[in-house]
Amino acid sequence: MKINRGVEWAAHACTLLAALPKDWTLNADNLATYYDVPAAYMAKQMQALSRAGLIRSVRGGGGGYSLLKPPHDISLLDIYLAIEGHQPVFRCMEIRQNGPCPANKSECKMPCGIATMFHNAEQVFRDSLDKTSLADIILETAKDTSEARARDIYAWISTHAFQPKP
Repeated sequence: MKINRGVEWAAHACTLLAALPKDWTLNADNLATYYDVPAAYMAKQMQALSRAGLIRSVRGGGGGYSLLKPPHDISLLDIYLAIEGHQPVFRCMEIRQNGPCPANKSECKMPCGIATMFHNAEQVFRDSLDKTSLADIILETAKDTSEARARDIYAWISTHAFQPKP
């Protein structure tokens, strides 16, 4: 299975947004700069996350994005579905009905074993993503982040994020 790189970008963006103080925002250009990815493509991912109700968008000069839900209420499945959509990864083309020895339509009332196995595997994949929250990812990432890097991240946020107006 190949997952769109936008899923990775969106998940990383959400982890950075989770580090923002309450009501602060980061715009798509700053998120793109932080991860050194194209701004237009990052903006596309942020729009998808916004449409999915995972982040909020604030317009204007001090605008940007922030999480709409707490990190423990956002699963990796939520992020995956926001970017990839809800369509199944495997799409059975019923090729068992083709070729020199085709199965009759009457023999194909049930999904074939191949389609069944792919759908089962995808369900396991989705269940695993659903059990993993953004908070879980943040905690796991924090284990490998030095104090110096954490200070650098917070310093970067404080100079690039927008604070709410009083």
